[in-house]
Amino acid sequence: MSSIMTDLLLLKWCKMIISASRRTDIPAFYTEWFMNRVRAGFCIVPNPFNPNQVSNISLEPENVDLFVFWTRNPKPLIPYLKELDARGYSYYFLYTLMDNPRIIDPKSPSPEISIDTFRKLSDHIGPEKVIWRYDPIVLSNVINIEFHKQRFEFIADKLRGYTFRCVISFVDIYRKIERRLNNLAGKGFVLQKCDDYNLSVLLSYLAEIAGNNGFEIRSCASKKDLTDFGIPSGKCIDDIYIAKIFGKNLGLKKDPYQRKNCNCVSSKDIGMYDSCLYECLYCYATTSFDRAKINFKSHDPDSPSLLG
Repeated sequence: MSSIMTDLLLLKWCKMIISASRRTDIPAFYTEWFMNRVRAGFCIVPNPFNPNQVSNISLEPENVDLFVFWTRNPKPLIPYLKELDARGYSYYFLYTLMDNPRIIDPKSPSPEISIDTFRKLSDHIGPEKVIWRYDPIVLSNVINIEFHKQRFEFIADKLRGYTFRCVISFVDIYRKIERRLNNLAGKGFVLQKCDDYNLSVLLSYLAEIAGNNGFEIRSCASKKDLTDFGIPSGKCIDDIYIAKIFGKNLGLKKDPYQRKNCNCVSSKDIGMYDSCLYECLYCYATTSFDRAKINFKSHDPDSPSLLG
């Protein structure tokens, strides 16, 4: 048997966490495809760096430890959660909810709509299964320390009792992100760095507000140790949290394919890059917004692969 076929069989039958998805917002834009693949029991995922190399991923309940959904809008998926429950799947949501200006966040749902959806999802599946992500934090002359303090406090107050954990991170300025944001200089938007003093003020405040609202707060892939500010290093795909909430002791190790400072345990991502329509200027997963629109229009919800 060839090594490629061996790899395919291993991926198909090894039990794993399914990440859906760091690369795109599957609940917001590809719920129909996702549910079709759940019913079919498998999906095909090309290697993002070598599209000729594909993985056949089993989505049969006995081969899925749980789904981790990354989203800004789970509303399209909510009607199907009873079906996922009936099929025996476990899952939790990493729900990004911010209130950035439209100049950098043009198409995300409004905070009012997002808060309402967050609450409905939490009521449906329980607050322990919905984790609030306030990330990535971008700092500029328009979005300064005071802005984030005020917006974080506003959202935290609205989510009190609807979640028990909050995750924060600061934007990684990759070259494509820097180029997009620097193009806004003519519109009066200028990226800024935060000195140590103001950073400590912001982080201490976020930790205080989180605590006041009953959330444990964690950092995501932070290059700095934020423990002194009351923010321990966290894992978005967290084996300890999974054991606590679902009673599943998976014994997984750190995912070697994530960033150096990412503490997430191993999972298999079933999304694809250049397929999200939110057009967030700080997005690392979309190289071209135009390409993402084309990919979305050509997307076939009956295909084994998200694109192609």
